[in-house]
Amino acid sequence: MNFEQILQQIVNWLTTEGLRILLGLIVLFILFKVINIVCRKIAKSLNKRNMDKALSGVVLTTSRKALKILAFICFLGYIGIETTSIAAAIVSIGVAIGAALQGSLSNIAGGVLILTTRPFKIGDYIVIEANDEEGTVENIELFHTYITTNDNRVIIVPNSVASSNTVINYSLKENRRVDMVFQVAYENDFEKAKQIILGCARDTGYMLEDPAPFVGVTAHGASSVDISARLWCKNADYWNLKFAMMEKVKKAFDEKGISIPYQQIDVHIANK
Repeated sequence: MNFEQILQQIVNWLTTEGLRILLGLIVLFILFKVINIVCRKIAKSLNKRNMDKALSGVVLTTSRKALKILAFICFLGYIGIETTSIAAAIVSIGVAIGAALQGSLSNIAGGVLILTTRPFKIGDYIVIEANDEEGTVENIELFHTYITTNDNRVIIVPNSVASSNTVINYSLKENRRVDMVFQVAYENDFEKAKQIILGCARDTGYMLEDPAPFVGVTAHGASSVDISARLWCKNADYWNLKFAMMEKVKKAFDEKGISIPYQQIDVHIANK
C-alpha cells in the first residue's frame, strides 16, 4: 500500500466516521452545557422555594451525573460502539465495587436516611453523642456530614455514624433555656442574691419573660447555698445571655456585698 492509498483512506475516514464522531462530540458538548444550565436553573428555583439545601444539592448532583453518563452512552451508540456490553460492564463494576465497599454503602444508606427524615439540616447546631462532636452543619453529602466547630475546625462524620447514633439538635426550637448555678455563702441573704441574679438577667436584654424565668435555691452545699437560674432566650442569643450573666452577676455580687465562697476544709485538732 503506497502513500496515496493511505492518504485516501484517511480522507475517506475523515469524511465518514470522522465527521460522525465530530458531530457526536459537538452534540455531546452541547448536551453537557444544557444539562448544567438546566440544573442551575432548577437549583435557583428550589432555593427560592426554601427547599432543603442538602437534599436539593444531592438530588441535583446525582441527576446531573446520571444525565451526563446517559448522554455519553448515547454518544457511544451513535458512533457505532456496542452499548449493551458497556452497560453490562458498568453493572458488573458496580456489583464489584458494592461488595468491596460495604462500609461506604452503609454511609450512603445513612445519608439517604438523613436527607429524607431530616433530623438536622444545614445551619443547625448539633451534638453527636457517639463521639461528643459538636458544631454547625455546613454540608450533608451522601457519604459524610461536614460540621464546623466553634473554633473553626471541620469535622467529617460518616453518615452511618450520624444516622445510627443519638444526635442533639439545638436549632430545631426557636427558644432555648440557659441553666446556670451561682454559689453564695451561708451568711449572705440568699433572697437578695436571687433578686440580683434576676435583675442581671433582665439587664442583659436577651432574656425572655415568656416562658417565665426561674431563680431559686436548689441545693445546700458543703460551703455554699446553690442558686439556680433557668432563663429562656432566643436560640441565637444563648451564648450572649450566658456570657453576659457570668460577668454581670459577679460585678453585682461584689457591689452588693454578696460573697462567693471558696471551697475550704475546717480541721479540728483534739488535745489528748
